Amino acid sequence: MKDMSESISLEAQVNQQVILAMKAHDAVRTTTLRLIKNALKNKFIEKREALTAAEEQQALATMIKQRRDSIDQFTKGNRPGLAAAEAAEIVVIEEFLPKALDEAALAALVAEAIAEVAAAIGHAPTSREMGAVMKAVQARLQAASLRAEGRTVSEIVKKALAG
Repeated sequence: MKDMSESISLEAQVNQQVILAMKAHDAVRTTTLRLIKNALKNKFIEKREALTAAEEQQALATMIKQRRDSIDQFTKGNRPGLAAAEAAEIVVIEEFLPKALDEAALAALVAEAIAEVAAAIGHAPTSREMGAVMKAVQARLQAASLRAEGRTVSEIVKKALAG
């Protein structure tokens, strides 16, 4: 959805999509879009000023993380119907976020960040420097307007530092 037009605010895009979803009688999509609107509005109220694009993305990423946690709980509780509903919401929310990096691209980015940290500290980073590597990876992701789930980044960084 991001490719529509960057000049249109995320809120305006969501509002347009709510109208389309209502006309199409798509209950799941309508509900999810309204949840997005509410999350953005709550973030705006909390901050008391307009949100930046990064803050909007962070709010949506938080919504996705909450739903992934719910899917884990529903799966463990043998509630596949509820897990499927959460997964459907994730699909709608992800439309408004930049494309998530695949693991290969993320591994390459982690390797670059490790090299950067190694140059800064004068030796190859160990698991003790994981925090510095994670910060470098997150900075690179943000600079390139890319997205990756924190848990996945953490796992890849751990593997790279262990190997």
